[in-house]
Parts: sequence; C-alpha cells; structure tokens
Amino acid sequence: MIWIGDDWAEDHHDIEILDEGGHRLARARLPEGLEGITRLHTLIAEHLPDSWSDLDPVQASGQVGIGIETDRGTWVQALLAAGYQVYAINPMSSARYRERHSTSGAKSDAGDAHVLAEIVRLDHDHHRQVAGDSPAAEAVKLLARAHQSLVWDRTRQVLRLRSVLREFFPAALQAFDDLAASDALELLDRAPDPDQAARLTRLTVVAVLRRAGRRDLDGRAITLQQIFKQQQLRQPRPVQTAYAAIVSSQVQLINILNIEIDELGRVMADHFGRHRDAERYLSLPGLGMVLGARILGEFGDDPHRYTDAKARRNYAGTSPITRASGRRRVVLARYARNRRLADAVHQWAFCAMRGSPGARAYYQALRGRGIGHQAALRQLGNRLVGILHGCLKTKTSYDEATAWAHLQPTT
Repeated sequence: MIWIGDDWAEDHHDIEILDEGGHRLARARLPEGLEGITRLHTLIAEHLPDSWSDLDPVQASGQVGIGIETDRGTWVQALLAAGYQVYAINPMSSARYRERHSTSGAKSDAGDAHVLAEIVRLDHDHHRQVAGDSPAAEAVKLLARAHQSLVWDRTRQVLRLRSVLREFFPAALQAFDDLAASDALELLDRAPDPDQAARLTRLTVVAVLRRAGRRDLDGRAITLQQIFKQQQLRQPRPVQTAYAAIVSSQVQLINILNIEIDELGRVMADHFGRHRDAERYLSLPGLGMVLGARILGEFGDDPHRYTDAKARRNYAGTSPITRASGRRRVVLARYARNRRLADAVHQWAFCAMRGSPGARAYYQALRGRGIGHQAALRQLGNRLVGILHGCLKTKTSYDEATAWAHLQPTT
C-alpha cells in the first residue's frame, strides 16, 4: 500500500505520500476544490508501484490509505468516491503522535501531513475508517444537527431573556413558567415592561391565551393581571425603557427561532421517515421523530461500522471506562464522546421510562442499589443502545419481553 497524510486548511491541502517502508515519495501543496483533487489523483497515479500494473483501477485505489483530520466536506466525499481508504484522525491523537517525532514544540503544515501519513501507515489498525453511510443517513444527520443547534440557540436566548427580566421585571418570571411559549412571547411583545403589563386588559390577555391553546382562559387571565398589578421594585424610567427594548429584541429572536425550529423539524421528520431503518428506531420506547432522527444521524447506517454492541456503546459514550494501576481500580463515566449523541441518548433514557415497564424497572433497580439519578440514566441509556444494536443487527422491531427478559423472575 501507499499512505498519504492530508493536512487540510480552508483553501489548501498539504500532502505527503509514503510507501510501505516509510520512504517519502512526494510532497505537495494542493488547492481546495476540483483542481486540487484532480492533481491529487494524478500525483497518486504517478507513484503507484509497478507491481500494481495488473490491478484494475478499483483494486488499485483500495490500496491507498489517507489520513485527514475531518470526516466531512466535499473533499472527503471525493476521496471516498475514488475508492481510497480514508481515516478520520482525531486532532488530539495527531497532536500526541507529533510529540513522538519532536518534543521541541515545532509545528508546520508539511510536518502535520507527515505525521498523519505516519499514523495511517503504522497505526491504521487502531483507527476507524470514515463510515460508509448512505446519503439518506447523511441528510438526516445534517438536518438533526442543525435542528439541535437551533434548539440550543433558543435555550441561550431564553436564558438571556430570563436574566434581563430578573433585573427589572421579576413579575414576568412569576407569571410565565416557559418563556419560549407562544403566549408568554406575545404578552411580552405587547408589554415588555411593568408599566405596560399592568395596563393589559382582561380581553387582551384572554385573546392571547386562546391563540396559544390554553385552558381556563378567564382564571388564567385574572391570575396574570393580579401578578402584573402587584407592587414591585422598579428601575429608574430611562433604565426601564432600555431594558424594555432589550426584551422586545430577545422576544423577536425567540419567535424567529421557534418558527425555524418547527420548519426544520418537519423537513427532518420527512427525511427520517423515509429512511429504511426508521421503523425499527421508532419501535423502541422513548424514541419519536426528533430523538430518532438525532440518534440515527449520529450512529449512521453503515452496517459494518460497529463490530458489536460494545463498540456502539463506546461510540455513544454510555459505557464506562476503567483506570487500573497496581491495586487501584476506578470505573468512571466516559466524557470523551460525541456530545450530540450523548445528549440524545440521555433524553432517550429519560423518555423510555414512560413507555416501557422494563426500562422503568431497570432504572428503579439501579436506584435501589444506591446509584444516583444521572448515573442510573446513563446505565439505562447504555442498555437501550445495546437493544438498538440488536434490533438493527437482526433487522427486527423492538419487543418488550425480549429486551428485558433478564428482569423476569426465574422459576
């Protein structure tokens, strides 16, 4: 084989090609885009061993291994389409490996390309190739990540709005449990300061609550009016006016995010629903369109990516790690993980207890052993990831009795 290190930047790629023995065959800086990938193919073809002359192009390209510190983008897709073995190297791994070559701290793009080439030449068995996920799974991942990012952005904006209200209008926090709800946003838009809120009429409040689909309209409206009209500490008028302008701005941002989250959620659900594995994901308790899409997108659909359930659990970050030295042995949670996937699995474990008696019993058994809430959810998520792996491997839907058979009393 020949091995290539690809140190990428926004507008260029530093390339180094090594043979099986580690001798440098070529080094180049290539531009990003079609011109660069074409020159890379030409460079590889110029340094193919003579012994490969009898191989067809597909077999020859399969003998080329490339190390690069990303698994996304059109450049990586072009490498995969050419049939090369592409390894996405974690930047932390390459940084540690660089210290094997030099402890001075020196660094260059050409040097990084050499390090990446050496990593895939010597240690490719310890690194995972870029998964061969289908375009459908890639689309679901992109939409799910964008949707999740918008949700996180909305949470940030809501927290900022809450912080502002606490400074000059604490009655609003008493009135609204959810500042991202449509009725809270509309009332804050109409009355962004205590003076305007105190002047809201009952009919106005009832109309807003009705549009939001609330119940007990009159009772809720009276309660809100009482909260807004009660005596409270005030900021000076100029300061209050400034705060009110900030509230109006935050409300508009959250309204826009709500609209975009709903729209992107519909597109995501449409793509996820058409995926071949969607029915199996949705058969598991606690998984709906949103969480199902997030988990499928992060796991991917390459059937050969995870050798067993343990490998899938390790990638999800639900399985623990062990640190042992001498007589000391400590089992810890795995924090080096895919944050998006870990967040989705955590929510999945919490939701699964509502729809699965087995999941609930498993969680309660863990709590009964003195395990904390978060740790119990993590172990439940670990179990659910294993169940998912079994469903995908056997191409069957979830079965409550089979999944939690180990909890049934033996006779």
